[in-house]
Amino acid sequence: MESLPALFYTALAAGAAASISYLFYLAILEPQWNPLRRLPGPPVRGFFGNHMGMVLDPSRSPRVHEAFVKHYGRNLRIRGFLPWDQRLFTLDPVSLAHIMKHSTIYEKPWQSRALISSLLGVGMLAAEGQVHKRQRRVATPAFSVQNMRALVPVAFQKGVELRDRWMALIAEAQSGAEARKNGGGARLDVCHWVSRATFDVIGLAGFDYQFNAIQDESNELFTAYKEMFEIAVSQQGGGLWELLIVYLPILDRFAPGPRYGVIKKSQEVIKRVAGRLIQEKKRKIEEAEKAGSVYGGKDLLSALLRSNVAVDLPTDQRISDEDILHNINTFMFAGSDTSSLSLTWILYLLSVYPDVQTRLRAELRALLPPLPLSALTDEDAAALYAKVAALPYLENVIRETLRLIPPVHSSIRVATQDDVVPTATPVKLSTPDGGVVEEDSFVMPKGCCVHVPIEAFNLDRGVWGPDGWQFKPDRWGNLPEAVKAQPGLYNNILTFSAGPRSCIGMKFSIIEIKMFIFTLVSNFKFAESDKVGKANVVLTRPYVMGKHREGSQCPLLVTPYIPESAA
Repeated sequence: MESLPALFYTALAAGAAASISYLFYLAILEPQWNPLRRLPGPPVRGFFGNHMGMVLDPSRSPRVHEAFVKHYGRNLRIRGFLPWDQRLFTLDPVSLAHIMKHSTIYEKPWQSRALISSLLGVGMLAAEGQVHKRQRRVATPAFSVQNMRALVPVAFQKGVELRDRWMALIAEAQSGAEARKNGGGARLDVCHWVSRATFDVIGLAGFDYQFNAIQDESNELFTAYKEMFEIAVSQQGGGLWELLIVYLPILDRFAPGPRYGVIKKSQEVIKRVAGRLIQEKKRKIEEAEKAGSVYGGKDLLSALLRSNVAVDLPTDQRISDEDILHNINTFMFAGSDTSSLSLTWILYLLSVYPDVQTRLRAELRALLPPLPLSALTDEDAAALYAKVAALPYLENVIRETLRLIPPVHSSIRVATQDDVVPTATPVKLSTPDGGVVEEDSFVMPKGCCVHVPIEAFNLDRGVWGPDGWQFKPDRWGNLPEAVKAQPGLYNNILTFSAGPRSCIGMKFSIIEIKMFIFTLVSNFKFAESDKVGKANVVLTRPYVMGKHREGSQCPLLVTPYIPESAA
């Protein structure tokens, strides 16, 4: 009879052999049998080589994407981070529309859901299937056109407050040594300031909570959200440890680093403070119901809670308080970070293209009311926004910025079952005998991922024309015919995604962007201060060239605008 140590070593050896055999299958055999191998694709250097760096880096991805189409067509195969990670890369509008439409077949992979849920909980960004469907059904009334319009005064108020804060900072700067050099303006990190302002907006619009972040950054709930989003997400190193955590999240618990500590501390504050806000809102809604009235809170949390207890919503379709909190976290992230980045990139592009800035300012200032903006009532602000929303050049500047620099550079989906993907143009598939055949569809195998190149779709020069990489707001007056075939919730671009998982807060984001641009560009001139580049760190963020380690920033020279007649 074998001794216990011998049995242990035998079992250990058997386990090791099984693991090695499985890895051999994954890395060597499975890729050879994968139907995606029939698609053309770029070569891979080395056993652990992959294409992710070149497709994720916004400083070179446009050139890479265009080279892919030129050499391999609009549907091709690339390799992900691991040897067996074969992925579909598609710039075919029919293929992508099919994938985005069939969201129950193509879901976020578990790695993405684990990362999102570890930060925000299982809200609409992380949920799939029936859970997502139930959450979206409850949330949709909160994002109605009527509710969004009710939030206009909030965005307007915070735009005016940011204007006044910048005026004060510029006045302070006039006493410094840099005053003459800056020509009456000041060097401001607009990325930082706009982020504080959009946090204020989503705080009030989201759950009627005053962060007061434009004035100071001491609020504990603001600090918790900001640290979680910036330190745990924006400042990821993208190294081996971060990659291992994505695939093995449990490592974060056994060997917790600074990221894990920030997340844990932030989530404790959010659960305590935001959880209390939810209970207070529920109490007010219940008290109003007992009094025979309806609680009139205009914030998203109030609308969400009212929708969740609506008489026409079956009990089994309602969501828990925990789900409510997770979705508020999701709205905070999506409503502050993406909007602030869009605003930042608009201001940056206006500084790079002063002629566009001058033309836009003339259009905006033509709507300035005789009263000071700070004196306008909520009704006045709503009436003013109706006029601002109809401005054609403002609309084109926003469209063009969201096309050129989408906050989300790319995303990923995984096939939950084998699927046949249609194509707009024939795809060249290899045959067992070494030949090639052209087909109008191809097989997407279960378990394989789709790389959704959002930026590439928006910049595709085969669709948008030879100037597709340039910032040209006037293009929207005469679009190429091919643009109409592009999928996308917003103006045939993928910035707000497409299909059932498209951005539920698009209307709110556009309202916020337009009101801030109206207030800021009509009152300030923006000029380049430092050379700014893009980096894809969860979202596409600005960094000063050569100073990446200093974090995301976009310093611009901001000067009060003085009309020539008043100068």
